Amino acid sequence: MNILVKNAKVIDPSQGTDGICDITIENGKIKEVRKSGGAEARKKTNADVRTSAYAGFEVIDAEGLLVVPGLVDMHVHLREPGFEYKETIRTGTEAAVRGGITTVCCMPNTKPVNDNAGITEFIINRAAREGACSVYPVGAITKGQKGEELAEFSIMHDAGCIAFSDDGRPVMDSLLMRRALEYSKILKALIISHCEDLSLAAGGVMNEGLVSVTLGLRGIPPQAEEIMVSRDIALAELTGGRLHIAHVSTAGSVEIIRAAKKRGVADITAETCPHYFHITEEVAAGYNTFARVNPPLRTRADVEAIRQGLSDNTLDVIATDHAPHHMDEKTVEFDNAPSGISGLETSLGLSMKLVEEGVLSLSQLIEKMTLNPARILGLLSGGTKGTLRPGADADLVVVNTKDEYRVDPGGFRSKGKNSPFDGWTLKARPAITISNGRIFRWE
Repeated sequence: MNILVKNAKVIDPSQGTDGICDITIENGKIKEVRKSGGAEARKKTNADVRTSAYAGFEVIDAEGLLVVPGLVDMHVHLREPGFEYKETIRTGTEAAVRGGITTVCCMPNTKPVNDNAGITEFIINRAAREGACSVYPVGAITKGQKGEELAEFSIMHDAGCIAFSDDGRPVMDSLLMRRALEYSKILKALIISHCEDLSLAAGGVMNEGLVSVTLGLRGIPPQAEEIMVSRDIALAELTGGRLHIAHVSTAGSVEIIRAAKKRGVADITAETCPHYFHITEEVAAGYNTFARVNPPLRTRADVEAIRQGLSDNTLDVIATDHAPHHMDEKTVEFDNAPSGISGLETSLGLSMKLVEEGVLSLSQLIEKMTLNPARILGLLSGGTKGTLRPGADADLVVVNTKDEYRVDPGGFRSKGKNSPFDGWTLKARPAITISNGRIFRWE
């Protein structure tokens, strides 16, 4: 399908674009992004649309709307294979495009675990048939995510794994983590680290502090994350491997990463998620299981540190850590509820609050949700994702930045309705998502 998106306010950090533009799409690829050049030029474009120059084009008039590259979410749990009652590749990618996300990286804690080429190929093939957006599998670092033996990195990488992680569990064995980082350097593949010292976190279900004591729940101290962040950065320095630190939640972790970057440690990047820069452990009051996540929600001081880390580029990426669960699993005692938030459909609106509140500029925000994750994953070098450059995949999102709406998890396309943001009023949600040249209209 050929598409013309005209009269749009386009922001594309990969090219420094910030202005009113027309975007031409042909055969699923970006052909041209051309500045509209004012009211008279827009009239000419409107006239051109009525001529044979755009015969057969689907025309989208985006005047008054924001257009950015399709968002790239490098931390998503699609649950398939094995946990299809929580989510499937089809429902998860439909939720993604509803949230303006056109590229997702799916974590390996499926059943069976994605620790071999067969599971990797299953995910890729299922996504090709049923996916609404691009899906890149993340392979397990260790077989069965047991932390005992490295998975077959080279074979899985050849099969299509874009990165490796034992997300949901840390690699406690430092020698194994060293070897993983060494392989990452050879393969030029990313290691995504879930930083958690299990001996400190053992039995904990929320942040350790006054709230956990008040609720009578066992807490997880911030040092459980920070110790492993320090260890993995040290191992990255030793090996020269490519390390990406997942879901940063504490002020201490932000400072450790900041110091490492200042002293010039190469190939270290980090992400955080909307729930870590908006809400605190206090949301767990009343034993609210929708506030149970791993790592746990922390304190107001941690939230402020996360925001500062985004502002000064200590934290490179905003991801969702989308972790859908069946309602029957979440509506139990706090101790027995699984960790996770369904985040694909609220990520953009929640992140846009950082712009409203002066934490980030709009361009900085879009960079952390498009350009940076694509660059870190190696998807930018081929010019395919996270950009509107000519030749890139036709992934973009048309956003109504003035539209106010209330979060209603009951209306999520995801099977996961587990969101602590139920009832929040947000602005900026996609009106149209174009994913690999396919148009999804929401208004």
